[in-house]
Amino acid sequence: MTNTPASIKLGGTGVRASTGAALVGALIVWVALLGPLVTLLAHVTPASVWKALGQPGALQPLVTSVTASLVALAVILLLGTPLAYLMARGRLPLPRVWEAGVILPLLTPPLVIGLLLIFMVGPATPIGNALSHLNLTASDTFFALVVAEIYEAVPFYVLGAMAAFAAVDPALEQAGALLGDSPWRTWRRVTIPLAAPGLANALAVTWARAMGAFGAVLIIAYHPFGLPMQIWVTLQESGLASALPFALVLLVVALPVPIAAYIWSARARRRI
Repeated sequence: MTNTPASIKLGGTGVRASTGAALVGALIVWVALLGPLVTLLAHVTPASVWKALGQPGALQPLVTSVTASLVALAVILLLGTPLAYLMARGRLPLPRVWEAGVILPLLTPPLVIGLLLIFMVGPATPIGNALSHLNLTASDTFFALVVAEIYEAVPFYVLGAMAAFAAVDPALEQAGALLGDSPWRTWRRVTIPLAAPGLANALAVTWARAMGAFGAVLIIAYHPFGLPMQIWVTLQESGLASALPFALVLLVVALPVPIAAYIWSARARRRI
């Protein structure tokens, strides 16, 4: 059947109308997502930030959060990268069980994670007793803060890194092996460079998640205060306005890394 010019014109009008509606919907979602950030900037002044950060000890939560997140990130990178690679290549037995083990913590509410951690690694547990021999306590300590951040952030890295490794063509790794490279050399010179954009995104999201960890932290690491806990305590003691400067500091520290990683990875993918 041949389309008449009228039907083509009507079809084109329908496509334009659908595209216009989709753009309007996308704009609404985009504005809604940025709304809280715009609201924060509208209610925070340089004077209020200076006043909040000028108080004695006000910067200590920032130092605590950054240090704990860096330690958590190092542990996640060291242990999560091999796991993500093996999962991506299907080299683990019962792969669906391994995937479930990564996804379930992601789906579990952070407050529940904190409660379960108390029963798993708290001072009164066998693991907590073993940790005590190493002078470590997984309750209201810097170590507990790191543990809570790891449990809240590690699924984001493993799943992101797994996707990055899965995007690398195994044939390229096999070509490296045929050229005489050892598995480690092939992994270092072929796999990692090709997966680097995705790994950077996964690591950056993990950094932001660790910096903003709160639910599990509230349960097992109320002290020492990190930035999220400082926001909560200030909100309870002094109200919304007093907590906003600390919220801005958290965003300033946590968000630039994911944004930079996204820009770099987008450029790197275009070069590959």
